Amino acid sequence: MWRRRVPADGGRPEPVEIVVDDRVVRAYAGEPLVVPLLAAGVGAFRRTPAGRPRAPLCNMGACFDCAVEVDGRHGVRSCVTPVAGGMRVRTGEAR
Repeated sequence: MWRRRVPADGGRPEPVEIVVDDRVVRAYAGEPLVVPLLAAGVGAFRRTPAGRPRAPLCNMGACFDCAVEVDGRHGVRSCVTPVAGGMRVRTGEAR
C-alpha cells in the first residue's frame, strides 16, 4: 500500500536517509523513490547503450526510463519503488 507524501492529517513520517551515488539524501519512507531522486537533482537515472542520459517519462512503471540500481539490483523502476531507510541507489549520473 502506498503512503501519501503528505498524509491527509498534514503530518509526515520521520525522514529517513538513503545513499544516492555515494551522497546522503533525506527522503520519507513509503514515498516513490523517484521523488527524492528528482529533489536531489538527479538528471540521468540511467544511460542508453550509446551513453545518452534518460530520466523519468511515464511515472507509472511502463517505460523503464527511471530505472536505477537499488541495493545491487539493476533495473529497479524508481517511480513504483517505495523508499526504505538505508537504501543504496546508483544512477546514471555515476556512470
